[in-house]
Parts: sequence; structure tokens; C-alpha cells
Amino acid sequence: MADIADKANDLVLERMDAYLAARKPVEGGASLDECLDCGDPIPVARQLAAPGCTLCTWCQALSEQRRRANG
Repeated sequence: MADIADKANDLVLERMDAYLAARKPVEGGASLDECLDCGDPIPVARQLAAPGCTLCTWCQALSEQRRRANG
């Protein structure tokens, strides 16, 4: 019988698979409706201005700042 650690491990693996699947590039250049990082809605104007976007403006800015800081 599986103990609680096995069940927790299975849950973590399941969530990681779902997260990685969601982070795959959007097919056809379509934008997502919700930000992958924070889950907030991505405004239609941003979706149209940046086809294929997966992050809201705020999370995109943070991502770019981190990228610049890490060289």
C-alpha cells in the first residue's frame, strides 16, 4: 500500500507535468488568455500587440529584468 510520501510524490509529478505542458510554445502564434506566471488575465490589446504572448505585461517586465540581471 502506498504511503503518504508516495501520494505526495505522485501529486508533485502530476503538477509538474501540467506546468511544463502549459509552458510549451503556443501553436499558431495565438496568445494565451491568462498569464502563465501569475494567472491574471492577459488583456486583449496585449494579445493583439504581442501575438504568441504567454505572460502579462507585469510578469514579462519582471522576466526581462531577471534575464538582464543574470547576464
